[in-house]
Amino acid sequence: MEPLGCRYCPPWKKGCDYCRRSVREWYEEFKPLRDVGERVLADLNGMHDDPDRITISGGGDPSCYPEFSGLLDLLSHTETPLHIGYTSGKGFDDPGIARNLVDWGLSEISFTVFSSDPDQRRRYMHDPTPEVSLKVLRDLAGSIDVYAAAVVLQGINDGDSLVETCRWLDEAGAKGLILMRFANEPHQGLILGNGPIISGQPVMDIPAFRDLVEDLNGMFRMKISGTPLYDPDIGSPFAIRREPFLLSRLPKAERRVTVVSGSVAAPVIREILDRRGFPGNVIAVEKEVACLITAHDLKEVELGECEETVIIPGRAFVHDHDAATILSADGTSRQVIRGPETLTADAETSMGMRREDVLQMEIEGFSDLIRLINRYGRPD
Repeated sequence: MEPLGCRYCPPWKKGCDYCRRSVREWYEEFKPLRDVGERVLADLNGMHDDPDRITISGGGDPSCYPEFSGLLDLLSHTETPLHIGYTSGKGFDDPGIARNLVDWGLSEISFTVFSSDPDQRRRYMHDPTPEVSLKVLRDLAGSIDVYAAAVVLQGINDGDSLVETCRWLDEAGAKGLILMRFANEPHQGLILGNGPIISGQPVMDIPAFRDLVEDLNGMFRMKISGTPLYDPDIGSPFAIRREPFLLSRLPKAERRVTVVSGSVAAPVIREILDRRGFPGNVIAVEKEVACLITAHDLKEVELGECEETVIIPGRAFVHDHDAATILSADGTSRQVIRGPETLTADAETSMGMRREDVLQMEIEGFSDLIRLINRYGRPD
């Protein structure tokens, strides 16, 4: 597949390590424990201050790492809290590993649960030992900070099944659950030509998914949020729109540009910019998530509605030259600028954040966006 292009590509070439390999999750085999250990120790020796924690990640599932126990034992000697950024738990075949993880200094883990029903995990996650995985998850939740995650498949692990999963996690002591709306079509977020993931599988629409998240969050003690919408406790994404005083601190948007975003974010971006006097326009493409916009999505844009300067999402998967060519196809030469990398926090980010931290992120993101508008736009 041809590389998509991204913000990391050099001006003269479409395709870099990120959009060729990383976004497709093409990784080599697991590295030997010796190599990992030497790299970690070198990084620690090069730091001026002691780290707050060590995060175990790197593209694969740590629970499936053949030398997982040896790695944790090695890292425990640093006496630094350990954090596993993601695991499915499918590699755990001994329930006693939970106690070992705690003894080795694990303080936080993000664990994909999908369902508390072992049969559903076995069928849809291809978990060879689902009962063990769930026991490890439950035991960890009673000792450390556990944040669970579940992709919601309509008619499979939603409804009563999802309520039972939430109840099970809540009683186990999990700190939170992130619900992820399933994507089965390109406009929902598939950008690698690999859809549909499950032929004929229905997908809950975004308003219904948002309502589901809000309802469940009100039923349980643990925090429940969703992506792409939303975090009921914080009000994100775009919590700032409900804060008139903070909105008043943003710079005035005084020049005309066109801002392109995804269908979820565009209406809210338009609302916030309008409240700062923005004379330009915001255009939504069909793609729901802005950072997954590709060249194909930009071809949908009605060029007659575009100003001479167009701001696209900072993380859009399109090469800068391609974006300028597509958005100038009507004969008007347009300048294409990448916007800030983030304007708000999705649920995966906000799960461990305070509301004031999310609001500060939004103030900084929108301030940067408005400064780009005022720098590159034309006078009203």
